[in-house]
Amino acid sequence: MLGKNKIEDILNEALSTGGDFAEVFIEDKIGDSLFMIDGKIQSAISGKEHGIGIRIFKDLFSVYAYTNDMSFENLIQTARRAAKAISGTKEDIVINLIKREIENRNKIILPPDTISKDQKILIMKEANSAAKNYDEVISQVRVSYGDSIQNILVANSEGVFVEDTRVRTRIGIESVASKGSEMQIGSYRPGASKGFELFNEIDVKKYAKEASRIAKTMLNADYAPSGKMPVIIDNQFGGVIFHEACGHGLEATSVAKGTSVFSGKLGEKIASDVVSAVDDGTLANEWGSSNIDDEGTPTRRNVLIENGILKGYMIDKLNGRRMGMESTGSSRRESYKYAPTSRMTNTFILAGKSKKEDMIKNTERGIYAKYMGGGSVNPSTGDFNFSVMEGYIIENGEIKNPIRGATLIGNGPDILKKIEMVGDNLEHGQGMCGSVSGSIPANVGQPTILLKEIIVGGR
Repeated sequence: MLGKNKIEDILNEALSTGGDFAEVFIEDKIGDSLFMIDGKIQSAISGKEHGIGIRIFKDLFSVYAYTNDMSFENLIQTARRAAKAISGTKEDIVINLIKREIENRNKIILPPDTISKDQKILIMKEANSAAKNYDEVISQVRVSYGDSIQNILVANSEGVFVEDTRVRTRIGIESVASKGSEMQIGSYRPGASKGFELFNEIDVKKYAKEASRIAKTMLNADYAPSGKMPVIIDNQFGGVIFHEACGHGLEATSVAKGTSVFSGKLGEKIASDVVSAVDDGTLANEWGSSNIDDEGTPTRRNVLIENGILKGYMIDKLNGRRMGMESTGSSRRESYKYAPTSRMTNTFILAGKSKKEDMIKNTERGIYAKYMGGGSVNPSTGDFNFSVMEGYIIENGEIKNPIRGATLIGNGPDILKKIEMVGDNLEHGQGMCGSVSGSIPANVGQPTILLKEIIVGGR
């Protein structure tokens, strides 16, 4: 990492044409990525990423440049080239960087770079064996493993000078069940802001068997019915619907531009009374957590919705300027190659008081979505559709036969108002979230929820 004096010189060069704010983001990242099919390693890649991003503001105008040539001469030239996009007179800004120490909430026991690839492959083989041996219908098992250690330094013309280390580890198991020409897939992808100790804390074999159980269950399932009906969405990764259909609309990236359906609605009722939701980057060792965001602002617990009332947005520095609001520690980016913007960290609906069993008993006919799959959303309208990876028919208050091919189709703001019951069984799931600042790790989560009505697309 660069020393304080050199960083001050780079920031001064970035402000040489009249910018009113300058920032550097330095990244040094290493990691392993392994992929296995049916017990055989298909690829094993060890990667290293090192570079710097330089950003300049002039009022609401922003310029971003990056390079992986870390020679001081090149960094000064990069800052100078970026500054040329701004025309004006250099402001009288005195830069005095003061190193700030931060609390590390994400303690690491076994750094992944101290673990051999053989040990990592052994974990993958255990997952493969458990998934493959679950049942004879499992025709293929794919296992992925990834870890990373990312060291960052953020400094800006306001005096911020702070460093952080993020460590993340994840395994993914995907089972394929086949019968004749029919094929179904089940998957599970646990991860955390932890080192290799993750595998002393989770049962990889259990997750592998669960992936195979999902695939086998769906292979023998009937096709889903279609129409409007009540739907119960289970906890954990079920929170992907809130993340996509509502969470993105609460990011300042779209709110500041007025393109979000939630723009200008602070203090208004946007959900049913039983819905409260937060984005919390401070949760120790969770997949989407970090000590600081990618602008050097400490992460925090941001209340988004409280008892149905919109209480806050997720805000970064630039969009905060546009909105006249302070950053909420929500600025994130995939790497130094991306300018940061407001993004989710660990976003979830808070636990309620209802029981999952009561939701089922209170449903005469509907769908129980045990595991959600992928989907898509239009942030400007909130319209979404999501596939159900594992689902069941509910009849007369009981879970009946499994169904496949179900899709949930709706509108985020509309669905928030149709949540009738929120369970007491909050859990989190892990995913990767894509947006204008790249792909980043993000937790989704919720307790089991009961939707009064939603369109179910079937065969």
